[in-house]
Amino acid sequence: MSEPNQEKLDAFLGKMVGDLGAIATGAGVLLGDRLGLFKALREGGKMTAVELSTRTGTQERLVREWLSGQAAAGYVDYDEASDKFYLNAEQELVFADENSPAFMAGAFEFLSALWLDEEKVRQAFQSGKGVGWHDHSACLFRGTERFFRPGYNANLIDSWLPALEGVVEKLERGVDVADVGCGHGASTVLMAQAFPNSRFVGFDYHAPSIERARKAAEVAGVGVNTRFDVAAAKSYTGTYDLVTFFDCLHDMGDPTGAATHVHGSLKPDGTWMIFEPFAHDHLAANLNPVGRVYYAASTFVCTPASVSQEVGLALGAQAGEARLRKVVTGGGFKRLRRAAETPFNMVLEARP
Repeated sequence: MSEPNQEKLDAFLGKMVGDLGAIATGAGVLLGDRLGLFKALREGGKMTAVELSTRTGTQERLVREWLSGQAAAGYVDYDEASDKFYLNAEQELVFADENSPAFMAGAFEFLSALWLDEEKVRQAFQSGKGVGWHDHSACLFRGTERFFRPGYNANLIDSWLPALEGVVEKLERGVDVADVGCGHGASTVLMAQAFPNSRFVGFDYHAPSIERARKAAEVAGVGVNTRFDVAAAKSYTGTYDLVTFFDCLHDMGDPTGAATHVHGSLKPDGTWMIFEPFAHDHLAANLNPVGRVYYAASTFVCTPASVSQEVGLALGAQAGEARLRKVVTGGGFKRLRRAAETPFNMVLEARP
C-alpha cells in the first residue's frame, strides 16, 4: 500500500465532513417536512423558535435546535439581530411549496427508505433474490410520488407530451390512454385534468398504490374519465392510442417482455411514451452528482426490484439510451427517438 498524500487526505476528509453533514441534515429535512415546520416558516415569515413552536404545537427547545441545524446547512436563514429564522424565496420553493418545480422535500422521504431497508437489501446482496418494490417501507411510495410530481407539474403537459408526434392533438380529441406503473397516480391524474375528452386507465401491480391513486383521482375530480386497476406491465388489458411508462421500465425484471406487451396493446398508429432517468451510455460519463443519486437509489431500490422478478434483467436507473433502445426494439418497435430531456430525465417516443 502506497503512502497517502497528506494534502489529498485532508481534502478528502473535508469532503467527508460535508457529506456527513448532508446526511445528518437530510434527516432534519424529513423531520421538518413531516412536522410542517417549513410550511409554517413560509406562512409566518421571520419567527423566533418560540413563535414557530407555538404555531406548530411543538416543543420550543427542540425546534430551536432544529432551526439551528438547518441554518448551519443553509436550508434556513437566520437574522442574528432579531434572533429570528426564515426561509428565503429559493428555500421556500425547495422545501415549502409542493407545487413548485424545484420542490425537493419529497426526495428526502424517498431516500429515507434506503436507510430503513438497508437490512433487506444487504440480505439480497447475499442471497441474490432481490427486494420487490412492494417489500420496501411505505415512505418509498409516498416519497416517490412527491419527488416526481413537481417535475410532472412543470413539464408533462406543456413540454413532454407536446414533444411527441401528434399526441396532444389526439388527446384533445379524445383517445384511450394507459399509464402503466402509475404508482399513486400523479401522472395519470394530471393528464386526465388536462385532457377531459380522453379516457385514462392507471395500472400498477402494487394494490396499496392503486388505492391511493383512486383517492387522488376522487379528490381531483377526474373520476369520470379515469380509473385505476391492479395489473402488471405484462398483463394489463385493453387497446390504447397512448401508453405511458413513468420511471418504471428499468425496474422491471423482464422489460423486453413488457415492451412486447405494450406493442400488442397499442393501436397501429399508437405511441409509447417512456420516461426514464437521464443517463449516458458509458459509466465514466455518469460519474457526476446526478449519477451519484441515481446509482445510490438504483442500488437499494431499482436493481434489487428487477432481480427479484422473473427474468431479472436489472437495467438499473442509469441504463442509458442504447440499452433501452435494445429493450424497446426487442419488443417489436421499429421507431424510437429521444423526444425531450432534462438534467434528470429523458423522454423516449416509441412507435410500432
